Amino acid sequence: MKKGMIQATDAFERLTHWGLAISCLVLCVTGLGMMFHTFNFIGSFFGGLKALKYIHNFTGIVFAFALYGAIRMWWKEAGVFSMPEDLDWILCAGGYLWHVDKVPEVGKYNPGQKAFFLTVAAFGAVMVVTGLIMWFPLAFPSWLVRWLFVLHALGFVAIFAFFFIHLYLGTIGSPGSAPAMFSGWVTRAWLKKQHAKWLKEMEAEGKLVVYGEEKKESPVHQG
Repeated sequence: MKKGMIQATDAFERLTHWGLAISCLVLCVTGLGMMFHTFNFIGSFFGGLKALKYIHNFTGIVFAFALYGAIRMWWKEAGVFSMPEDLDWILCAGGYLWHVDKVPEVGKYNPGQKAFFLTVAAFGAVMVVTGLIMWFPLAFPSWLVRWLFVLHALGFVAIFAFFFIHLYLGTIGSPGSAPAMFSGWVTRAWLKKQHAKWLKEMEAEGKLVVYGEEKKESPVHQG
């Protein structure tokens, strides 16, 4: 670890992120294996379609807990748009689609990350509720269960599409982003470029954790 690296995420944040990501990916793969005959071969890797259904259902429980934890932990920072800076960022697409001399400063999460978070939160909740009801289809009217299958599929399409966009922007689309969710540490240069407002706020509040340096208390918090 290089001196001067800044902690962007703690261990619990990373655990929640990866729990949500891995369970979501498993649900997508097993769901495809059950939804389309073309992908039924996926079941052979898990011991058959019956085993695939069990894996899908119980992974859904893991996903539900991870989703609950993510919403509680990140809603304040990622669930609400901050105006006007977020709107300015959206109007220039954050500099991802064309050259921008100066990208508007944003907080810990940019509008793109917020949009992904809200998509996962909303459609994830739909997937959990519809999935639980579909787990016991005979306990509900058949017409309701049929519509729930449609909603479940819609949630899958929305999350699956955003999943790959998020994967791209978290790796090659934004070099330097991946360490935030692997080690938790990022460079100051990356933070200045991607989340300058959050960096300034953390420094002003004396909450910035810098590797190899003692934490400096903000004058506001000193007696």
